Amino acid sequence: MKQTNGAGAEIPRQGNWEDYIRAYYEKPSSFKSWSGYDLKEIYTPKDRSDVNYEKDVADAGTYPFTRGIHANMFRGRLWTRREVVGIGSPSDTHARLKYLSQHGGSGLNTIADVTYEMGLDADHPWAVDEVGLTGVNITSVRDMETLTRDIPLDKVSWSLITASTAAAATMAQYIAVAQDAGYDLGRLRGSIQNDPIHFRYCGFRPACPLDLSIKLGSDVMEYCTRNMPKWYYTTVNMYDLREQGITAPQEVAFGFGIAMCYMDELIRRGLDIDEFAPRFTFYVSCHVDIFEEVAKIRAARRMWARLMKEKYSAKDPRSMQFRFAVHTAGCSLVPQQPFNNMIRVAYEALAAVLGGVQSLHCCSYDEPMCLPTEKAHLQALRTQQILAYETGVTNVADPLGGSYYVESLTDKLEEESLKVMKQVEAIGGMEEAIRTEWLDRQFESEAVKRQKELDSGEKLTVGVNVFTTEQETTTPLGVQRISATSAKQQVEEVRELKRTRNMDSLKDAIRRLRDNAGEGKNVIPAMVEATRVFGTTGELLGTVREVFGYPYDPMESITSPFN
Repeated sequence: MKQTNGAGAEIPRQGNWEDYIRAYYEKPSSFKSWSGYDLKEIYTPKDRSDVNYEKDVADAGTYPFTRGIHANMFRGRLWTRREVVGIGSPSDTHARLKYLSQHGGSGLNTIADVTYEMGLDADHPWAVDEVGLTGVNITSVRDMETLTRDIPLDKVSWSLITASTAAAATMAQYIAVAQDAGYDLGRLRGSIQNDPIHFRYCGFRPACPLDLSIKLGSDVMEYCTRNMPKWYYTTVNMYDLREQGITAPQEVAFGFGIAMCYMDELIRRGLDIDEFAPRFTFYVSCHVDIFEEVAKIRAARRMWARLMKEKYSAKDPRSMQFRFAVHTAGCSLVPQQPFNNMIRVAYEALAAVLGGVQSLHCCSYDEPMCLPTEKAHLQALRTQQILAYETGVTNVADPLGGSYYVESLTDKLEEESLKVMKQVEAIGGMEEAIRTEWLDRQFESEAVKRQKELDSGEKLTVGVNVFTTEQETTTPLGVQRISATSAKQQVEEVRELKRTRNMDSLKDAIRRLRDNAGEGKNVIPAMVEATRVFGTTGELLGTVREVFGYPYDPMESITSPFN
Protein backbone atom coordinates (compact mmCIF):
# COMPACT_ATOMS: atom_id res chain seq x y z
CA MET A 1 0.00 0.00 0.00
CA LYS A 2 1.49 3.32 -0.99
CA GLN A 3 1.92 5.97 1.65
CA THR A 4 0.27 9.36 1.33
CA ASN A 5 0.74 12.62 3.14
CA GLY A 6 -1.91 14.55 5.04
CA ALA A 7 -3.21 16.12 1.85
CA GLY A 8 -3.61 12.71 0.24
CA ALA A 9 -0.61 13.07 -2.10
CA GLU A 10 1.67 10.09 -2.59
CA ILE A 11 5.01 10.18 -0.77
CA PRO A 12 7.74 9.25 -3.31
CA ARG A 13 10.14 6.45 -2.42
CA GLN A 14 13.91 6.87 -2.56
CA GLY A 15 14.76 4.03 -4.94
CA ASN A 16 14.17 1.04 -2.61
CA TRP A 17 11.94 -2.04 -2.94
CA GLU A 18 9.88 -1.69 0.21
CA ASP A 19 6.64 -1.14 -1.70
CA TYR A 20 7.04 -4.39 -3.60
CA ILE A 21 7.84 -6.35 -0.45
CA ARG A 22 4.93 -4.80 1.41
CA ALA A 23 2.53 -5.49 -1.46
CA TYR A 24 3.67 -9.11 -1.75
CA TYR A 25 2.78 -9.87 1.89
CA GLU A 26 -0.31 -7.68 2.05
CA LYS A 27 -3.61 -9.08 3.31
CA PRO A 28 -7.08 -7.53 3.62
CA SER A 29 -7.44 -4.89 6.31
CA SER A 30 -11.05 -5.82 7.11
CA PHE A 31 -13.08 -9.00 7.26
CA LYS A 32 -16.47 -7.34 7.40
CA SER A 33 -19.10 -6.84 4.73
CA TRP A 34 -19.69 -3.28 3.46
CA SER A 35 -22.57 -2.93 5.94
CA GLY A 36 -20.28 -3.95 8.80
CA TYR A 37 -21.16 -7.60 9.45
CA ASP A 38 -18.40 -9.97 10.58
CA LEU A 39 -17.62 -12.72 8.09
CA LYS A 40 -16.28 -16.17 8.85
CA GLU A 41 -13.10 -17.46 7.28
CA ILE A 42 -14.97 -20.26 5.53
CA TYR A 43 -18.58 -21.39 5.28
CA THR A 44 -19.46 -25.09 5.26
CA PRO A 45 -22.53 -27.36 5.14
CA LYS A 46 -22.81 -26.94 8.91
CA ASP A 47 -23.89 -23.35 8.30
CA ARG A 48 -26.87 -24.66 6.31
CA SER A 49 -27.72 -27.85 8.21
CA ASP A 50 -31.13 -26.70 9.50
CA VAL A 51 -32.44 -25.22 6.24
CA ASN A 52 -35.49 -26.66 4.48
CA TYR A 53 -34.70 -26.06 0.81
CA GLU A 54 -38.26 -26.20 -0.51
CA LYS A 55 -39.59 -23.89 2.21
CA ASP A 56 -36.73 -21.41 2.64
CA VAL A 57 -35.01 -21.28 -0.76
CA ALA A 58 -36.79 -23.29 -3.50
CA ASP A 59 -36.16 -23.26 -7.23
CA ALA A 60 -36.28 -20.06 -9.26
CA GLY A 61 -39.85 -19.23 -10.22
CA THR A 62 -41.20 -20.90 -7.07
CA TYR A 63 -42.36 -19.34 -3.78
CA PRO A 64 -40.63 -17.73 -1.87
CA PHE A 65 -38.70 -16.74 -5.04
CA THR A 66 -35.33 -16.53 -3.28
CA ARG A 67 -33.58 -17.69 -6.45
CA GLY A 68 -35.53 -15.55 -8.93
CA ILE A 69 -39.07 -14.74 -10.02
CA HIS A 70 -38.82 -16.71 -13.29
CA ALA A 71 -37.86 -20.36 -13.59
CA ASN A 72 -35.46 -19.79 -16.49
CA MET A 73 -34.47 -16.19 -15.67
CA PHE A 74 -32.18 -14.76 -18.40
CA ARG A 75 -32.45 -17.87 -20.56
CA GLY A 76 -35.98 -16.67 -21.28
CA ARG A 77 -35.19 -12.99 -21.80
CA LEU A 78 -32.28 -10.73 -20.93
CA TRP A 79 -32.80 -7.91 -18.50
CA THR A 80 -33.83 -4.56 -19.99
CA ARG A 81 -30.69 -2.55 -20.68
CA ARG A 82 -31.50 1.07 -19.95
CA GLU A 83 -29.35 4.12 -19.54
CA VAL A 84 -30.81 7.11 -17.71
CA VAL A 85 -31.12 10.12 -20.02
CA GLY A 86 -32.01 13.67 -19.10
CA ILE A 87 -30.02 16.49 -20.58
CA GLY A 88 -30.87 20.03 -21.61
CA SER A 89 -34.20 20.54 -23.37
CA PRO A 90 -36.76 17.87 -24.35
CA SER A 91 -35.29 18.02 -27.85
CA ASP A 92 -31.74 17.43 -26.53
CA THR A 93 -32.93 14.49 -24.46
CA HIS A 94 -34.82 13.02 -27.41
CA ALA A 95 -31.62 13.13 -29.48
CA ARG A 96 -29.63 11.26 -26.79
CA LEU A 97 -32.40 8.62 -26.54
CA LYS A 98 -32.14 8.03 -30.27
CA TYR A 99 -28.33 7.75 -30.02
CA LEU A 100 -28.54 5.04 -27.36
CA SER A 101 -31.26 3.14 -29.23
CA GLN A 102 -28.95 3.00 -32.25
CA HIS A 103 -26.24 1.40 -30.09
CA GLY A 104 -28.25 -1.40 -28.54
CA GLY A 105 -30.27 0.08 -25.70
CA SER A 106 -33.42 -1.97 -25.09
CA GLY A 107 -35.50 0.43 -23.00
CA LEU A 108 -36.03 4.19 -22.81
CA ASN A 109 -35.24 5.86 -19.51
CA THR A 110 -35.70 9.61 -19.04
CA ILE A 111 -35.02 11.53 -15.85
CA ALA A 112 -36.39 14.88 -14.75
CA ASP A 113 -34.19 17.74 -13.60
CA VAL A 114 -34.31 19.21 -10.11
CA THR A 115 -36.53 22.10 -11.19
CA TYR A 116 -39.19 19.75 -12.51
CA GLU A 117 -39.01 17.43 -9.50
CA MET A 118 -39.62 20.47 -7.33
CA GLY A 119 -42.72 21.20 -9.43
CA LEU A 120 -41.33 24.37 -11.02
CA ASP A 121 -42.04 25.44 -14.59
CA ALA A 122 -39.05 26.30 -16.76
CA ASP A 123 -39.83 30.02 -16.48
CA HIS A 124 -40.00 29.98 -12.66
CA PRO A 125 -37.58 32.54 -11.13
CA TRP A 126 -35.74 29.75 -9.30
CA ALA A 127 -35.58 27.54 -12.40
CA VAL A 128 -34.46 29.67 -15.34
CA ASP A 129 -30.76 29.19 -14.61
CA GLU A 130 -31.10 25.49 -13.71
CA VAL A 131 -33.26 24.10 -16.52
CA GLY A 132 -31.76 20.98 -18.07
CA LEU A 133 -28.63 20.91 -15.93
CA THR A 134 -29.46 17.66 -14.12
CA GLY A 135 -32.18 16.16 -16.29
CA VAL A 136 -35.05 17.42 -18.42
CA ASN A 137 -37.87 19.80 -17.48
CA ILE A 138 -41.32 18.95 -18.93
CA THR A 139 -43.33 22.07 -18.27
CA SER A 140 -46.25 21.37 -20.60
CA VAL A 141 -47.79 18.81 -22.90
CA ARG A 142 -45.82 20.38 -25.75
CA ASP A 143 -42.58 19.41 -24.05
CA MET A 144 -43.86 15.83 -23.69
CA GLU A 145 -44.78 15.83 -27.39
CA THR A 146 -41.22 16.88 -28.25
CA LEU A 147 -39.73 14.22 -25.99
CA THR A 148 -41.85 11.40 -27.47
CA ARG A 149 -42.04 12.44 -31.12
CA ASP A 150 -41.70 9.63 -33.70
CA ILE A 151 -41.29 7.03 -30.93
CA PRO A 152 -43.83 4.13 -31.17
CA LEU A 153 -45.18 4.28 -27.63
CA ASP A 154 -47.02 0.98 -27.98
CA LYS A 155 -43.85 -0.89 -28.97
CA VAL A 156 -41.23 0.46 -26.54
CA SER A 157 -40.85 0.19 -22.78
CA TRP A 158 -40.48 3.69 -21.37
CA SER A 159 -39.29 4.39 -17.85
CA LEU A 160 -40.23 7.87 -16.68
CA ILE A 161 -37.97 8.80 -13.77
CA THR A 162 -40.06 11.39 -12.03
CA ALA A 163 -40.24 10.49 -8.37
CA SER A 164 -41.70 13.50 -6.54
CA THR A 165 -45.30 14.72 -6.46
CA ALA A 166 -44.57 15.94 -10.00
CA ALA A 167 -44.97 12.31 -11.10
CA ALA A 168 -48.73 12.89 -11.17
CA ALA A 169 -48.26 15.68 -13.71
CA THR A 170 -45.79 13.56 -15.70
CA MET A 171 -48.30 10.74 -15.91
CA ALA A 172 -51.05 13.14 -16.99
CA GLN A 173 -48.84 14.61 -19.71
CA TYR A 174 -47.82 11.18 -21.01
CA ILE A 175 -51.43 9.97 -21.03
CA ALA A 176 -52.63 13.08 -22.87
CA VAL A 177 -49.94 12.73 -25.55
CA ALA A 178 -50.57 9.01 -25.98
CA GLN A 179 -54.35 9.35 -26.23
CA ASP A 180 -54.15 12.31 -28.62
CA ALA A 181 -51.86 10.21 -30.83
CA GLY A 182 -54.45 7.43 -30.90
CA TYR A 183 -52.77 4.90 -28.63
CA ASP A 184 -54.78 2.47 -26.51
CA LEU A 185 -53.66 3.07 -22.92
CA GLY A 186 -54.22 -0.59 -22.16
CA ARG A 187 -51.39 -1.55 -24.55
CA LEU A 188 -48.72 0.84 -23.29
CA ARG A 189 -45.74 -0.69 -21.51
CA GLY A 190 -43.37 1.13 -19.22
CA SER A 191 -43.07 2.52 -15.75
CA ILE A 192 -43.00 5.71 -13.75
CA GLN A 193 -40.95 6.04 -10.60
CA ASN A 194 -43.72 7.83 -8.67
CA ASP A 195 -42.41 7.52 -5.13
CA PRO A 196 -42.84 11.00 -3.64
CA ILE A 197 -42.58 9.80 -0.03
CA HIS A 198 -38.89 8.96 -0.37
CA PHE A 199 -38.06 12.09 -2.34
CA ARG A 200 -38.27 14.32 0.70
CA TYR A 201 -34.88 12.79 1.59
CA CYS A 202 -33.32 13.83 -1.72
CA GLY A 203 -33.53 17.57 -1.10
CA PHE A 204 -37.16 18.02 -2.18
CA ARG A 205 -38.99 18.21 1.14
CA PRO A 206 -40.97 21.40 0.31
CA ALA A 207 -42.40 19.66 -2.77
CA CYS A 208 -43.17 16.37 -1.01
CA PRO A 209 -45.13 16.81 2.23
CA LEU A 210 -46.14 13.38 3.51
CA ASP A 211 -49.93 13.58 3.12
CA LEU A 212 -49.72 15.06 -0.37
CA SER A 213 -47.11 12.46 -1.35
CA ILE A 214 -49.38 9.60 -0.32
CA LYS A 215 -52.37 11.22 -2.06
CA LEU A 216 -50.78 11.96 -5.43
CA GLY A 217 -48.60 8.85 -5.48
CA SER A 218 -51.62 6.65 -4.78
CA ASP A 219 -53.74 8.49 -7.36
CA VAL A 220 -51.24 7.49 -10.06
CA MET A 221 -51.21 3.90 -8.82
CA GLU A 222 -54.99 3.65 -8.67
CA TYR A 223 -55.48 5.21 -12.11
CA CYS A 224 -52.93 2.92 -13.77
CA THR A 225 -54.33 -0.16 -12.05
CA ARG A 226 -57.76 0.58 -13.51
CA ASN A 227 -56.72 1.90 -16.94
CA MET A 228 -53.17 0.80 -17.83
CA PRO A 229 -52.79 -2.88 -16.92
CA LYS A 230 -49.33 -3.25 -18.54
CA TRP A 231 -47.88 -0.16 -16.88
CA TYR A 232 -45.75 -0.31 -13.73
CA TYR A 233 -47.15 2.57 -11.71
CA THR A 234 -44.45 2.94 -9.06
CA THR A 235 -40.83 2.07 -8.52
CA VAL A 236 -40.25 2.45 -4.79
CA ASN A 237 -36.82 3.98 -4.70
CA MET A 238 -34.62 2.06 -2.30
CA TYR A 239 -31.63 3.28 -4.34
CA ASP A 240 -31.94 6.91 -3.28
CA LEU A 241 -32.27 5.83 0.34
CA ARG A 242 -29.05 3.82 0.07
CA GLU A 243 -27.26 6.83 -1.41
CA GLN A 244 -27.70 8.52 1.98
CA GLY A 245 -25.08 6.11 3.39
CA ILE A 246 -27.35 3.53 5.05
CA THR A 247 -26.63 -0.20 5.20
CA ALA A 248 -28.00 -2.90 2.89
CA PRO A 249 -30.55 -4.17 5.47
CA GLN A 250 -31.75 -0.62 6.14
CA GLU A 251 -32.20 -0.12 2.40
CA VAL A 252 -34.55 -3.11 2.25
CA ALA A 253 -36.40 -2.35 5.48
CA PHE A 254 -37.00 1.35 4.79
CA GLY A 255 -37.99 0.63 1.20
CA PHE A 256 -40.53 -1.96 2.25
CA GLY A 257 -41.87 0.43 4.89
CA ILE A 258 -42.52 3.11 2.27
CA ALA A 259 -44.10 0.52 -0.05
CA MET A 260 -46.54 -0.42 2.69
CA CYS A 261 -47.62 3.22 3.06
CA TYR A 262 -48.88 3.15 -0.53
CA MET A 263 -50.33 -0.35 -0.35
CA ASP A 264 -52.28 0.42 2.81
CA GLU A 265 -53.72 3.53 1.13
CA LEU A 266 -54.76 1.59 -1.99
CA ILE A 267 -56.47 -1.02 0.18
CA ARG A 268 -58.28 1.77 2.06
CA ARG A 269 -59.55 2.93 -1.34
CA GLY A 270 -61.14 -0.46 -1.91
CA LEU A 271 -58.58 -2.12 -4.18
CA ASP A 272 -57.76 -5.78 -3.57
CA ILE A 273 -54.11 -6.60 -3.04
CA ASP A 274 -54.05 -8.89 -6.09
CA GLU A 275 -55.50 -6.12 -8.27
CA PHE A 276 -52.51 -3.84 -7.89
CA ALA A 277 -49.57 -5.70 -6.36
CA PRO A 278 -48.44 -7.50 -9.56
CA ARG A 279 -47.37 -4.11 -10.98
CA PHE A 280 -45.49 -2.99 -7.86
CA THR A 281 -41.75 -2.56 -8.49
CA PHE A 282 -38.62 -1.36 -6.70
CA TYR A 283 -35.47 0.54 -7.61
CA VAL A 284 -32.52 -1.10 -5.88
CA SER A 285 -28.95 0.04 -5.40
CA CYS A 286 -26.09 -2.29 -6.22
CA HIS A 287 -23.04 -1.20 -4.28
CA VAL A 288 -19.49 -2.45 -4.66
CA ASP A 289 -19.58 -5.40 -2.19
CA ILE A 290 -20.64 -8.06 -4.72
CA PHE A 291 -21.66 -10.86 -2.38
CA GLU A 292 -23.51 -8.64 0.08
CA GLU A 293 -25.49 -7.07 -2.76
CA VAL A 294 -26.44 -10.44 -4.26
CA ALA A 295 -27.47 -11.67 -0.81
CA LYS A 296 -29.50 -8.50 -0.22
CA ILE A 297 -31.47 -9.01 -3.42
CA ARG A 298 -32.10 -12.68 -2.68
CA ALA A 299 -33.21 -11.82 0.87
CA ALA A 300 -35.50 -9.04 -0.41
CA ARG A 301 -37.21 -11.45 -2.80
CA ARG A 302 -37.92 -13.91 -0.02
CA MET A 303 -39.03 -11.22 2.41
CA TRP A 304 -41.39 -9.62 -0.11
CA ALA A 305 -42.99 -12.96 -0.96
CA ARG A 306 -43.64 -13.74 2.69
CA LEU A 307 -44.83 -10.21 3.46
CA MET A 308 -47.37 -10.29 0.66
CA LYS A 309 -48.62 -13.77 1.49
CA GLU A 310 -48.63 -13.59 5.29
CA LYS A 311 -49.43 -9.93 6.03
CA TYR A 312 -51.52 -8.95 3.01
CA SER A 313 -53.07 -12.37 2.21
CA ALA A 314 -52.16 -12.19 -1.46
CA LYS A 315 -53.26 -15.20 -3.50
CA ASP A 316 -51.79 -14.39 -6.93
CA PRO A 317 -48.15 -15.57 -7.14
CA ARG A 318 -47.38 -12.46 -9.24
CA SER A 319 -48.23 -10.31 -6.20
CA MET A 320 -45.50 -12.09 -4.27
CA GLN A 321 -42.76 -11.55 -6.85
CA PHE A 322 -40.23 -8.86 -5.98
CA ARG A 323 -39.72 -7.04 -9.29
CA PHE A 324 -36.84 -4.62 -9.33
CA ALA A 325 -34.59 -2.42 -11.39
CA VAL A 326 -31.02 -1.63 -10.40
CA HIS A 327 -29.03 1.57 -10.53
CA THR A 328 -25.36 1.00 -9.83
CA ALA A 329 -24.20 3.00 -6.81
CA GLY A 330 -23.55 6.60 -7.76
CA CYS A 331 -22.24 7.29 -4.25
CA SER A 332 -19.43 4.77 -4.82
CA LEU A 333 -17.99 6.85 -7.66
CA VAL A 334 -15.33 9.49 -7.04
CA PRO A 335 -13.72 12.21 -9.16
CA GLN A 336 -10.18 11.03 -8.33
CA GLN A 337 -8.73 8.69 -10.97
CA PRO A 338 -12.10 8.67 -12.76
CA PHE A 339 -11.42 5.68 -15.04
CA ASN A 340 -11.50 3.53 -11.89
CA ASN A 341 -15.24 4.23 -11.81
CA MET A 342 -15.71 2.05 -14.88
CA ILE A 343 -14.38 -0.89 -12.89
CA ARG A 344 -16.62 -0.14 -9.92
CA VAL A 345 -19.66 0.11 -12.18
CA ALA A 346 -18.83 -3.19 -13.91
CA TYR A 347 -18.60 -5.06 -10.59
CA GLU A 348 -21.82 -3.48 -9.34
CA ALA A 349 -23.59 -4.41 -12.58
CA LEU A 350 -22.27 -7.95 -12.20
CA ALA A 351 -23.85 -8.12 -8.73
CA ALA A 352 -27.16 -6.94 -10.17
CA VAL A 353 -27.15 -9.61 -12.87
CA LEU A 354 -26.06 -12.37 -10.47
CA GLY A 355 -28.95 -11.23 -8.27
CA GLY A 356 -31.51 -11.56 -11.07
CA VAL A 357 -32.26 -7.96 -12.05
CA GLN A 358 -35.16 -7.14 -14.41
CA SER A 359 -33.89 -3.75 -15.61
CA LEU A 360 -30.43 -2.26 -15.21
CA HIS A 361 -28.88 1.19 -15.47
CA CYS A 362 -25.12 1.47 -15.26
CA CYS A 363 -23.69 4.75 -14.03
CA SER A 364 -21.32 6.56 -16.35
CA TYR A 365 -17.77 6.93 -15.09
CA ASP A 366 -17.91 10.75 -15.29
CA GLU A 367 -21.00 11.30 -13.12
CA PRO A 368 -19.02 12.73 -10.16
CA MET A 369 -17.98 15.57 -12.49
CA CYS A 370 -20.90 16.16 -14.86
CA LEU A 371 -23.92 14.71 -16.61
CA PRO A 372 -22.82 11.70 -18.68
CA THR A 373 -21.08 12.58 -21.90
CA GLU A 374 -22.12 10.75 -25.04
CA LYS A 375 -18.99 8.56 -24.96
CA ALA A 376 -19.40 7.78 -21.26
CA HIS A 377 -23.05 6.89 -21.80
CA LEU A 378 -22.06 4.52 -24.56
CA GLN A 379 -19.37 2.91 -22.38
CA ALA A 380 -21.94 2.31 -19.63
CA LEU A 381 -24.21 0.61 -22.15
CA ARG A 382 -21.31 -1.47 -23.46
CA THR A 383 -20.66 -2.63 -19.87
CA GLN A 384 -24.11 -4.20 -19.82
CA GLN A 385 -23.67 -5.73 -23.26
CA ILE A 386 -20.36 -7.37 -22.31
CA LEU A 387 -22.07 -8.85 -19.25
CA ALA A 388 -24.95 -10.11 -21.37
CA TYR A 389 -23.05 -11.53 -24.32
CA GLU A 390 -19.55 -12.46 -23.14
CA THR A 391 -19.36 -13.43 -19.48
CA GLY A 392 -21.70 -16.43 -19.31
CA VAL A 393 -23.62 -15.09 -16.30
CA THR A 394 -26.93 -15.47 -18.17
CA ASN A 395 -26.60 -19.22 -18.68
CA VAL A 396 -28.25 -20.39 -15.46
CA ALA A 397 -30.72 -19.01 -12.95
CA ASP A 398 -29.19 -17.84 -9.66
CA PRO A 399 -25.64 -19.09 -10.34
CA LEU A 400 -24.52 -18.33 -6.76
CA GLY A 401 -27.40 -20.28 -5.22
CA GLY A 402 -26.18 -23.13 -3.03
CA SER A 403 -22.98 -21.34 -2.07
CA TYR A 404 -22.61 -21.86 1.67
CA TYR A 405 -21.39 -18.28 1.95
CA VAL A 406 -24.06 -16.63 -0.20
CA GLU A 407 -26.91 -18.62 1.34
CA SER A 408 -25.66 -17.79 4.86
CA LEU A 409 -25.23 -14.13 3.95
CA THR A 410 -28.75 -14.11 2.48
CA ASP A 411 -30.07 -15.37 5.82
CA LYS A 412 -28.04 -12.72 7.67
CA LEU A 413 -29.32 -9.88 5.47
CA GLU A 414 -32.91 -11.06 5.95
CA GLU A 415 -32.44 -11.30 9.71
CA GLU A 416 -30.98 -7.80 9.95
CA SER A 417 -33.61 -6.30 7.63
CA LEU A 418 -36.41 -7.79 9.71
CA LYS A 419 -34.85 -6.29 12.85
CA VAL A 420 -35.00 -2.84 11.28
CA MET A 421 -38.59 -3.40 10.13
CA LYS A 422 -39.55 -4.30 13.70
CA GLN A 423 -37.95 -1.06 14.90
CA VAL A 424 -40.10 0.89 12.44
CA GLU A 425 -43.19 -1.07 13.48
CA ALA A 426 -42.53 -0.31 17.16
CA ILE A 427 -42.49 3.41 16.35
CA GLY A 428 -45.93 3.10 14.77
CA GLY A 429 -45.05 2.38 11.16
CA MET A 430 -43.22 4.24 8.44
CA GLU A 431 -45.57 7.22 8.35
CA GLU A 432 -44.93 7.84 12.02
CA ALA A 433 -41.18 7.28 11.56
CA ILE A 434 -41.23 10.04 8.94
CA ARG A 435 -43.46 12.44 10.89
CA THR A 436 -41.30 12.18 14.02
CA GLU A 437 -38.12 12.47 11.91
CA TRP A 438 -36.85 9.18 13.32
CA LEU A 439 -35.92 8.22 9.76
CA ASP A 440 -34.00 11.48 9.30
CA ARG A 441 -31.90 10.66 12.34
CA GLN A 442 -31.05 7.21 10.96
CA PHE A 443 -29.81 8.74 7.71
CA GLU A 444 -27.73 11.33 9.54
CA SER A 445 -26.19 8.76 11.88
CA GLU A 446 -25.21 6.39 9.08
CA ALA A 447 -23.81 9.18 6.90
CA VAL A 448 -21.53 10.29 9.75
CA LYS A 449 -20.45 6.69 10.35
CA ARG A 450 -19.56 6.18 6.66
CA GLN A 451 -17.47 9.35 6.61
CA LYS A 452 -15.61 8.32 9.76
CA GLU A 453 -14.86 4.94 8.20
CA LEU A 454 -13.38 6.68 5.17
CA ASP A 455 -11.41 9.21 7.22
CA SER A 456 -9.93 6.52 9.48
CA GLY A 457 -9.08 4.18 6.62
CA GLU A 458 -11.44 1.50 7.91
CA LYS A 459 -13.00 1.62 4.46
CA LEU A 460 -10.51 1.95 1.63
CA THR A 461 -11.31 3.73 -1.63
CA VAL A 462 -8.65 3.56 -4.30
CA GLY A 463 -7.58 7.04 -5.32
CA VAL A 464 -9.16 8.67 -2.25
CA ASN A 465 -7.47 7.28 0.86
CA VAL A 466 -5.16 4.68 -0.68
CA PHE A 467 -3.06 4.61 -3.86
CA THR A 468 -3.59 8.30 -4.36
CA THR A 469 -1.95 10.40 -7.05
CA GLU A 470 -1.88 14.07 -7.89
CA GLN A 471 -5.31 15.59 -8.33
CA GLU A 472 -6.50 15.39 -11.94
CA THR A 473 -7.26 18.67 -13.64
CA THR A 474 -9.14 17.26 -16.65
CA THR A 475 -11.71 14.55 -17.33
CA PRO A 476 -10.29 12.05 -19.83
CA LEU A 477 -13.24 12.07 -22.25
CA GLY A 478 -14.24 15.68 -21.67
CA VAL A 479 -17.27 16.99 -19.81
CA GLN A 480 -20.87 17.34 -20.85
CA ARG A 481 -21.84 20.92 -21.62
CA ILE A 482 -25.47 21.96 -21.53
CA SER A 483 -26.45 24.26 -24.35
CA ALA A 484 -27.32 27.65 -22.92
CA THR A 485 -29.18 28.36 -26.15
CA SER A 486 -31.54 25.39 -25.91
CA ALA A 487 -32.30 26.07 -22.23
CA LYS A 488 -33.03 29.73 -22.99
CA GLN A 489 -35.22 28.69 -25.90
CA GLN A 490 -37.23 26.35 -23.68
CA VAL A 491 -37.84 29.13 -21.17
CA GLU A 492 -38.99 31.48 -23.93
CA GLU A 493 -41.30 28.83 -25.36
CA VAL A 494 -42.94 28.38 -21.97
CA ARG A 495 -43.47 32.12 -21.62
CA GLU A 496 -44.96 32.27 -25.12
CA LEU A 497 -47.26 29.35 -24.34
CA LYS A 498 -48.57 31.10 -21.25
CA ARG A 499 -49.18 34.30 -23.23
CA THR A 500 -51.11 32.64 -26.07
CA ARG A 501 -53.21 29.83 -24.56
CA ASN A 502 -56.96 30.08 -23.97
CA MET A 503 -57.20 31.17 -20.35
CA ASP A 504 -60.96 30.63 -20.10
CA SER A 505 -60.63 26.97 -21.00
CA LEU A 506 -57.67 26.59 -18.66
CA LYS A 507 -59.48 28.25 -15.74
CA ASP A 508 -62.41 25.86 -16.18
CA ALA A 509 -60.04 22.88 -16.16
CA ILE A 510 -58.18 24.16 -13.11
CA ARG A 511 -61.47 24.65 -11.27
CA ARG A 512 -62.45 21.03 -11.95
CA LEU A 513 -59.04 19.90 -10.73
CA ARG A 514 -59.41 21.95 -7.55
CA ASP A 515 -62.90 20.54 -6.93
CA ASN A 516 -61.80 16.96 -7.48
CA ALA A 517 -58.88 17.37 -5.09
CA GLY A 518 -61.14 18.94 -2.47
CA GLU A 519 -63.68 16.11 -2.80
CA GLY A 520 -60.99 13.46 -2.39
CA LYS A 521 -61.38 12.15 -5.93
CA ASN A 522 -58.55 10.77 -8.03
CA VAL A 523 -57.07 13.85 -9.70
CA ILE A 524 -55.33 12.19 -12.66
CA PRO A 525 -58.30 12.51 -15.08
CA ALA A 526 -58.68 16.20 -14.23
CA MET A 527 -54.93 16.70 -14.64
CA VAL A 528 -55.09 15.07 -18.08
CA GLU A 529 -57.80 17.50 -19.17
CA ALA A 530 -55.96 20.49 -17.71
CA THR A 531 -52.72 19.58 -19.45
CA ARG A 532 -54.61 19.29 -22.76
CA VAL A 533 -55.49 22.99 -22.53
CA PHE A 534 -51.85 23.74 -21.69
CA GLY A 535 -51.97 23.78 -17.93
CA THR A 536 -48.35 23.52 -16.79
CA THR A 537 -46.70 21.26 -14.27
CA GLY A 538 -46.39 24.05 -11.70
CA GLU A 539 -50.03 25.07 -12.18
CA LEU A 540 -51.41 21.54 -11.79
CA LEU A 541 -49.37 20.80 -8.69
CA GLY A 542 -49.83 24.27 -7.21
CA THR A 543 -53.61 23.94 -7.45
CA VAL A 544 -53.62 20.65 -5.54
CA ARG A 545 -51.08 21.95 -3.03
CA GLU A 546 -53.38 24.83 -2.09
CA VAL A 547 -56.29 22.43 -1.52
CA PHE A 548 -54.10 20.57 0.98
CA GLY A 549 -53.18 23.80 2.77
CA TYR A 550 -49.69 24.28 1.34
CA PRO A 551 -48.30 27.29 -0.51
CA TYR A 552 -49.05 27.24 -4.24
CA ASP A 553 -45.33 27.47 -4.95
CA PRO A 554 -43.00 25.24 -2.90
CA MET A 555 -40.37 28.00 -3.14
CA GLU A 556 -43.01 30.56 -1.99
CA SER A 557 -41.94 33.13 -4.56
CA ILE A 558 -44.96 33.20 -6.90
CA THR A 559 -48.72 33.02 -6.36
CA SER A 560 -51.48 31.25 -8.24
CA PRO A 561 -52.70 33.02 -11.42
CA PHE A 562 -56.13 31.43 -10.90
CA ASN A 563 -57.17 32.98 -7.56
